[in-house]
Parts: sequence; C-alpha cells; structure tokens
Amino acid sequence: MLDAQNVKKDFPIFSNHDDLFYFDSASTTQKPQAVIDSVSSFYSSSNANIHRALYKIGETATDAYESVRLKIKSFLNVPDTHEIVFTKGTTESINLVSNAWGRKHLKQKHSIIISEMEHHANIVPWQMIAKEKQAKIKYIPLNENGELTLDALNELIDENTKIISIVHQSNVFGTINPVEKIIKIAQESNILTLIDGAQSVPHFKVDIKEMDCDFFVFSGHKILGPTGVGVLVARKELLKSMDPFLGGGVMIDEVTMNESTWNQIPLKFEAGTANIAQVIGLGEAIDYVQNIGIEKIYQHEKELLTYCLQKFSEIDELKIYGNPRHRGGIITFNIDDIHPHDLAKFLDTDNICIRAGHHCAQPIMHKIGKSSTARVSFYLYNDFREIDYLCESIKKTISIFK
Repeated sequence: MLDAQNVKKDFPIFSNHDDLFYFDSASTTQKPQAVIDSVSSFYSSSNANIHRALYKIGETATDAYESVRLKIKSFLNVPDTHEIVFTKGTTESINLVSNAWGRKHLKQKHSIIISEMEHHANIVPWQMIAKEKQAKIKYIPLNENGELTLDALNELIDENTKIISIVHQSNVFGTINPVEKIIKIAQESNILTLIDGAQSVPHFKVDIKEMDCDFFVFSGHKILGPTGVGVLVARKELLKSMDPFLGGGVMIDEVTMNESTWNQIPLKFEAGTANIAQVIGLGEAIDYVQNIGIEKIYQHEKELLTYCLQKFSEIDELKIYGNPRHRGGIITFNIDDIHPHDLAKFLDTDNICIRAGHHCAQPIMHKIGKSSTARVSFYLYNDFREIDYLCESIKKTISIFK
C-alpha cells in the first residue's frame, strides 16, 4: 500500500488540522502543496492574460496554460491537443455538449439515453435540451446491486437514438461501468457517446484512444486540482461541427458590425478570460498523480475498500447500499434509527468528514427508497488506521442513540 501518513505531509490541510480524517474525496479532494504553490506562483510571478499579451510574462502565462493540454494528452492518451477544451468542471462540460451539440442536432422524437445511476450533472442538462427540442430521455435501469441492467440497452436503442451519456464510476455505489461495451453497442448503431469521468480519472487509468468515446468529461478538483476547472475531450470533427457555447473574446476570428466568425478549436469554446491559474494548478495535480502512479492509487483504494467493507460488515446496525462486482473506493450506507445528517455531525465531533445527503443523485435515492444516505470515499491519503477510527466513532454514535 501507499504510505498514506507520508503522503499526507504533502497536504497542508492535514498539518493545519490535527487528526483530520477526511473521507469525502468523491465530493472534492484535498490539495497538495505543489498545486497550491503553482497557483500562487502564477499570480505572483507571471500574472497576465493569455492568448493576447505580447510581453514576456504574458507569453509565459500562455505557455504555462497551453502546456497543460499536453499533460492531459499524455495522461489520458488523447489523440490530439485540439480535442481538449478547458471548462469550469464536469457540469459545464456536459452543458457545453448538450447545448452546442444538442441544440444543433437534436430534433423532435429524437432520444437521449442516460441511466438511473447518473449524477444530476448528467441528467438536468439533457432534460433541459430535451424539453426545448421535444426529444425523449430514456434510462438504463439500475438493479439492486447498484449495477446497470445492460440487457435493456438494446431495447432502448432505436433509429431515433442520437447519444448515450453514461457515468464511468458511480459517485453513490462506486460501480465501475463497462463503458467500452456500451460504446461498442452505440457505435454499431452510429450513436454518439459521452462518458462522465469525474469519478474515474482520479482513481484508475483512463485511455481515451482505447475507449473510443465521442465525448469525455472530468473535473480538476476531484483529482487534487483547484476548483473551477474541468475538461471536455471531444473528437475534432464534432467540435468543428458544433456552434460555440459562449460568445466573447478569444473564441472569435473576426468580428464586424454584422457578423462574427469563430476561432479554431479548442479556443472556439473558451470564451473570455480563462481560469488560467486553475488550469495551471490542474497541470501540477496531474504531475503529482503521475509521480505517485495511478495504478498504485487504484490498488491502494482497492485494499482500503476491501478492508472497510469487512469492518462495516461487523457493525450489525449498518446497512450498505449496492454490491457491484466492479467498484471503486466508495461506500454508501445508513445506520438503523440514525439519520445520516445526525451521523455526519456526530462523526464530525471526532474530526471525521463524511458525506450525508442525496449525493446529487436523487433518482438513486428514490430507487433505494431513501431520502438521503451516508457515504465514505477514499483516496491516496487514507489508510487502515483511519478506517478503524471511523468504525469506532460509528459504534460510539450508535451507543449514544440507543
């Protein structure tokens, strides 16, 4: 396993908060000093707007920003840097596709396939564009193990299906979906695919070229990077065919009083002043993860998951939701007769951070018949000792409510 206590030394939040036990990395990850320093260094040594300034610090800023596309290209095996668009996050990336692609290509009676497992960010944008275009949304059903019933996919697909948009790893059950299989089925019917990689990119190896999807999205803050930055990876021919999502500076080629023409991709989709510092921080976060090793992180989380599932099974009052065969380091659960919000507040008195609520996945909550649940999620800075402490705190909370 990774030496989590040694890893923690790279994260100032753990030195600033003694005995902080952080189990909410599926929501947002903590930031290593190297990422914080990269953001601070930009503002203190090369703060200038990019793609405009002809002076030295402006050129330095532009080079630093654009170099991150190269890092993402290498990290995810993206065919071409022109296929990498910077956004505010996964949510904006999906909205970009639903608006810039959907508004142009979706028509009445067309259908969009998503699943009952999706985060709200992969439901609401499609509902909005479907309502506007009078298109239909169809859902791949979820079974009691927290897995997609893929046998239903062939029944959902018809000649009017235009896109399938699916989460790679569930933020509720940790289910790792067989997206390669889904993509292959879609390709056989000339259907586009979008993969939500918010919960996959930080935790295991993702190869865009091998996956062969049409759109792929993820967020920087879930992979040790700053908030306010995300990525859309899309095929060049699709980006070229799509109209801009936002209008303003940078995304233009020529503007007259009567009309405007657009810049080359990906700048066509990066209107206005970019999240320069955040993009630079994302690049540093990717460097950090690669230095640790994404496979090491995956194996570390796998061992933590196995250990925690065993420890949780020893607590009679604890019920786990979902039991997928292929899963990442996320466990969603409840304690008998204790509301998850109360559990979270009691654990907080022991400096333990967990998530409680509907996890931006209310359709899943409806499916399991709960309004909210508790959730723990692991990352490279967690270890067995912390899980033991978590379980003891849960037991203590149970004894208080008896």
